[in-house]
Amino acid sequence: MAAAWTQWEHVTKVDPDKALHGGDSYAGIADTGTDAIIIGGTTNVTEARVQPILDALSSTEIPIFVELTYRPSSFHTESLSGYLLPIVLNADDPLWITGAHHEWVRSSDLEWEAVHPEAYIVLNPASAVATYTRADCDLDVDDVIAYAELAEQVLGQQIVYLEYSGMLGDPAAVAATRDALSSAQLFYGGGIHDYNSAYEMAGVADTVIVGDVLHDAGLKAVAETVRGARDVHHDS
Repeated sequence: MAAAWTQWEHVTKVDPDKALHGGDSYAGIADTGTDAIIIGGTTNVTEARVQPILDALSSTEIPIFVELTYRPSSFHTESLSGYLLPIVLNADDPLWITGAHHEWVRSSDLEWEAVHPEAYIVLNPASAVATYTRADCDLDVDDVIAYAELAEQVLGQQIVYLEYSGMLGDPAAVAATRDALSSAQLFYGGGIHDYNSAYEMAGVADTVIVGDVLHDAGLKAVAETVRGARDVHHDS
């Protein structure tokens, strides 16, 4: 059976540290047409912040995953599909490579079939995630490709995540990274805010992730990015 994310073209990431736009509701995210919801962010992925969001999504039928960060936590709801566990390959702080994960494993009663690691490559030096992880973002395309191949071929990762976090990445670099992968799913996140940016990046990645647009512009804007991601596959 193929992993759930192999069918994802568009995913919406909810930051528990940010409010929704205007009068939007969490339950309305599924109505945008997005394939899945990830709850995650650089800070405050805590039970107090996440559990109310999960409760608000209790009737949602699309997959919901919590992306864990440094704080060992577990969440309980029938609507939760599982956990995503980031490993930041280009972090200069080992906390984000194995340190936080070791503590989480020690502190949690894990159901391993529900835990799925993601090999992150952080590429925007101005982003919060780059600051927190002390990521080395001074990478050329060959460096990025090498990290992606390391993730897939050496570490056995099924998800490689190019995280530009707040800025639109280089489509040529993203395309080259996807071409270098044999079977891992390439997630792309960063700077997707409208139809055109979603269309462009969905053409070079397997799955596009939108986050800031949800909080900054709202559900209608998210729906436009879904349409852009979908149209790439209809046009090809």
